[in-house]
Amino acid sequence: MSPRSASGGHRPYGNRPQGVPEGRPGASDAAAGSGLRGRPVASGRAAAADRLARADRSRTFPPLPDRTGARGLFAESWWGSAWLDALETTALDSARLARGRTYARDGHVDTINVTPGRIVATVRGSRPRPYSADIRLRTLSDEEWDVLLDAVVAEPAQLTALLAKKLPSELAEGEVRLLPGPGDLVPRCTCPDNGRPCKHAAALCFQAARLLDADPFVLLLMRGRGERELLDELSRRNATHTARETRAHTLARTRAPASDGRGPGAAPEAAARPVAVPGSDDSAGPDDGAGDPTGDRSTPASSTGGVLAREALADRPRPQLPPPLPAPPQPGQPLALPDGEGLPFDPAAIEFLAADAATRAHACVTAAGAPTAPGAAPSPCTPYSVLSAWEDAIRLAATAHPTAGLTSATRALYRDLASATGRSAADVARAVAAWRQGGPEGLALLETPWEPPAGDFDRARSALLAADLPLLRPRHNHLTDADRGIQLRFGHDNRWYPYESEPGSEDWWPTGPADPDPVGALSALLAR
Repeated sequence: MSPRSASGGHRPYGNRPQGVPEGRPGASDAAAGSGLRGRPVASGRAAAADRLARADRSRTFPPLPDRTGARGLFAESWWGSAWLDALETTALDSARLARGRTYARDGHVDTINVTPGRIVATVRGSRPRPYSADIRLRTLSDEEWDVLLDAVVAEPAQLTALLAKKLPSELAEGEVRLLPGPGDLVPRCTCPDNGRPCKHAAALCFQAARLLDADPFVLLLMRGRGERELLDELSRRNATHTARETRAHTLARTRAPASDGRGPGAAPEAAARPVAVPGSDDSAGPDDGAGDPTGDRSTPASSTGGVLAREALADRPRPQLPPPLPAPPQPGQPLALPDGEGLPFDPAAIEFLAADAATRAHACVTAAGAPTAPGAAPSPCTPYSVLSAWEDAIRLAATAHPTAGLTSATRALYRDLASATGRSAADVARAVAAWRQGGPEGLALLETPWEPPAGDFDRARSALLAADLPLLRPRHNHLTDADRGIQLRFGHDNRWYPYESEPGSEDWWPTGPADPDPVGALSALLAR
C-alpha cells in the first residue's frame, strides 16, 4: 500500500516532499541553491513564442487570379462547395449572389486576411474607393478542440489527409462540426447596400471557397487555431497516445505466459530487465562501463539506431545562401483603401505615405545592389540623407503636390502642416517652393545663410558685369538688388538659386530652377 498524506488521501509519488512540482523532485531546492528564487525564467523565449503564436493566427493572401474556364461550380473540393452551400441557403437575393460570383471571377477582391472567427478583404465596386467586406464565423471552444484533436490522433489517416491539404469528411462532419451550416456565416460590408449578403461580401465568400480548396487549414484558422499551433498540439497528443499504447502493450506481454520455449522461469527475468529506449542511457547493457575507469558508456549510433547528440550538434559546413533577387524595375503601388466614416485618419494620406515608403525602399534596394568599382568603398545603404521632421514634412508636401499651383487641397495641406509644426502657412508654402527648387540644399539656403570661401562666389560679380547684367550687392552667400526685387543665392553644391521679391519688401521667394552659371540664373530671372 502506498503511504497516505496528512489528509488521508494517497500520495501518487510516495514520499515526494511538499512544494516540489510533480516530475521535478527537488527543483525548489536547486533553485534556492543557485540564487534564482523569484527570478523570471526564459521571458525572452516566452515573448518569442507569443509572437510566433500571434503570427500563426493571422494569414494574408494576395489577390487571387481571375477565374477562367467553365462558369459552373466555383469551388472544386467538396468542402469548398459545402462552404458556399452555407452561404447560398441563407441568401435573401440570388441576384446579389450572381453579381458577387462575377466580382470574384473578375478579380475584384483584393488582399484577403484570415484570423480566428473572421475573414476580411477590400472589394472594388463601381466607386473609386473599394469597400471593406468581412465574413464572421464562430470559433470553437477549448472543449470542442479537445474532442476534435483527439479524433484526429485516434485516426492517423485523418492527419495524413490534412497534411496533404485534404479535409476528411469524417472529421468535418464528426462530433464537432467544422464546416459552417445555414446561418453560421455572418457577412458585413461598408457599402450602403443592406442586402444579406451584398455582392461585395458574396464575392469574398466565393474567393474564400477557393482558399479552402487549396488549404483546409484556412477553415481551421477561422475556427480559432493556426496551422503551426495545431500541428504542434497534434504532435504532443500523438506522442502521448503512442506512449500509452506502448505501455499497455508492454504490460500485456509481461503478464502473458512465456511462449518462446525458454521455460516458465524466463518471463520474470525478461520482465525485470528494463526496456531499452533507442538513444537513451538506459539502452546500454548492465556491464557497460564497468571495466572502464572513466565510466564512458557511449555507444556507436549504429548500435542504438539513433544519432549521438555530439554528432547532431557538431558544426558542419553549410551551403552558401543564394544571391538576393534583383530589384523590380519600378516600385509597386499600394492598394486603395476603402472609404469609411469616423476614421481617425485620411485614407488618401495613408495611401500616399505607403506609395512614398515603397518608392524610397525601392531606391534603397536599388542602391544597395548597384555594383561598385574594384577597391571603391561600398555605397551607403540609402541614397537619402537624414531629414528632420520639418524637412521630411516639406518633402512629403512637395512630393504630394508636385505642381506649383495653389488649390484648395494644397491650402488645406499647408494649414495642417503649419498647425503641426508651429509655422505659418506662408512659411510652409515658401519651404515647399524651396524644396522643389533644390531639394534639401534648396531648403537649407532658404533658412540659413553661410559664408562661401573665396573663389566662385567672388568671380560671379565680374561675370555678371561682363555680361552687362545689373550689379548685385554681396552679403553672406547672397547677391541682391533690392530695388529690382532680384537675388541669387550661392549653394554648397556650387549652384545659384534665383529668388524674387516685391521691390523694397525683402519678402524673398524661390523662383525657377538652380543653375551652375550665375549669368544663366540671373538672365532667366530677369526674363520672367
